[in-house]
Amino acid sequence: MNITDKIADMLTRIRNAAAANHPTVDIPASKLKINIAQILVNEGYIKSFETVKGEVEDQIRVTLKYVGRQPAITGIKRISKPGLRIYSNAADMPKVLDGLGIAIVSTSNGIMTDKTARQQKVGGEVLAYVW
Repeated sequence: MNITDKIADMLTRIRNAAAANHPTVDIPASKLKINIAQILVNEGYIKSFETVKGEVEDQIRVTLKYVGRQPAITGIKRISKPGLRIYSNAADMPKVLDGLGIAIVSTSNGIMTDKTARQQKVGGEVLAYVW
């Protein structure tokens, strides 16, 4: 299967698995997706992830986190798309739900949250919002 926007595919798989109350979801692996999954673990939106050898390609197995019967991720949205890239400098870095959520940003220093990007005074491409 040829997918144009691999990050949107990852976010959609996580959103759909959480809506269906699945304990885990498998996503085709890449370095960028592993970095995004690590941020989601660090921020407490997913329990854990691991890379699994697949038949054709490696997979990331994401273990979703639930609070009671509700998923920890109530919303996840792709911001910058292949057809329309969205960039932000450190001063204008977006705050998701007034700081209750996170923005995942791709900077020259790597993938990080909006809060970390503000602290390091770096801007970059706003990949997604998670709340």
